Amino acid sequence: MTAADNGPIVFTVSELNRAARDLLEQSFGLLWVEGEISNLARPRSGHVYFSLKDGEAQVRCALFRNKARLLRVALDNGVQIRVRARVSLYTARGDYQLIIEHAEDAGAGALQRAFEELRARLDAEGLFAAERKRALPARPARIGVITSATGAAIRDVLSVVARRYPLGALRIYPVPVQGDAAPPAIAAALTRASERADCDVILLVRGGGSLEDLWAFNDEAVARAIVASRIPVVSGVGHEVDVTIADLAADVRAATPSAAAELVCPDMATHAARLPQITTRLEQRMAARLAEARTRLAGLEQRLARQRPRRRLETAAQRLDEAELRLQRIAQTQMSARRRHLQLVEDRLFRASPARRVAQAEGTIAGLSQRLDRAAVQRVDAARRQLGSAVRALHSVSPLQTLERGYAIARDAQGNVLRDASTVTVGETVAIDLARGQLDCEVRARHERAGPEEYNNRD
Repeated sequence: MTAADNGPIVFTVSELNRAARDLLEQSFGLLWVEGEISNLARPRSGHVYFSLKDGEAQVRCALFRNKARLLRVALDNGVQIRVRARVSLYTARGDYQLIIEHAEDAGAGALQRAFEELRARLDAEGLFAAERKRALPARPARIGVITSATGAAIRDVLSVVARRYPLGALRIYPVPVQGDAAPPAIAAALTRASERADCDVILLVRGGGSLEDLWAFNDEAVARAIVASRIPVVSGVGHEVDVTIADLAADVRAATPSAAAELVCPDMATHAARLPQITTRLEQRMAARLAEARTRLAGLEQRLARQRPRRRLETAAQRLDEAELRLQRIAQTQMSARRRHLQLVEDRLFRASPARRVAQAEGTIAGLSQRLDRAAVQRVDAARRQLGSAVRALHSVSPLQTLERGYAIARDAQGNVLRDASTVTVGETVAIDLARGQLDCEVRARHERAGPEEYNNRD
């Protein structure tokens, strides 16, 4: 944040977001919000992120791992839950969000709201006023116990009375302590014990359980019966963290059934002279320890306020989860792109496949082979026709054809064809070739005549 002379104060984005976060966290304490879960995300870090929505709006929520492990409610999209959270702002994005401390089913939330409404109404009537509550008797001779005759609570009470105050007499009023029949039975037992006045104090006790299990002790009729009782009532219902309407209406509230019995049963062994001295020493030491603890706590709170390690860890964890989710989205996008590219390469490889080209070449070769066969046949036929023509032409000029017409061919002893009678001597042997056969003849005489050239010259 900077300020120029006579100029406006300028925030950086980070400074503005941090200031807004501090303002939100200081303005709101822990609060309850109810809505429907949507956009649920569970990164590997163990943190949980989701939105709470109703019919008109929604808000982002962050549930960190250390809190998520303690939840007893199942988180899922569409589930209606009730959360206890603090308002904050995620500075990296400027998002307004809820940091969840606790979550419970909306049904439990409805019971809690009914509890709070009844508590407020009865408190307004004065049923829980401190002025109305009565002191317990120091040494009750008779102790009434309203509880289940078979539960763990009655055993705890009997054990404490036997150990601490064996002189006390017990009167048990057995009642159901759970279910629809429990509230009227408990109220009737309180009324009956008050009317009989056969005990000095009443213990209304039950063991621990869920809010639904303890609901009989959040009944208005039970509360009014406690207030109307003429005998002091000590309530010991559930565990220390469980608070019921019966606890608020009782004269004294004990953390457990055993604690309730200890409140009304004086420890006989403690009546010793050392008690005042021990008490004084304990008070002094506790005061000193408390003062020291307060001083140390104040110092630690100041250091923690300056450091705010939890917020820094939460911010870092949220950034890490966002980075992981972003990385997953990028990886999925890249994988999809790689798959598309691989499909394109496979298509191109298929189109350029040697097998496909070989098949095409084989088809071309087959076509060319057929054409070659046809051409060869045509060439042979043409050659045959040409040969036939040549044979016929040759036959037309063949000497044999001349011989067939009655002519003969004369050859001398050397096989030379005789054309001129002057080349032959009388007595020489001459071979005469006929159309069919050959004659060997001896020349007995020789007669000369003019050749064709001479006849032509004569002309």
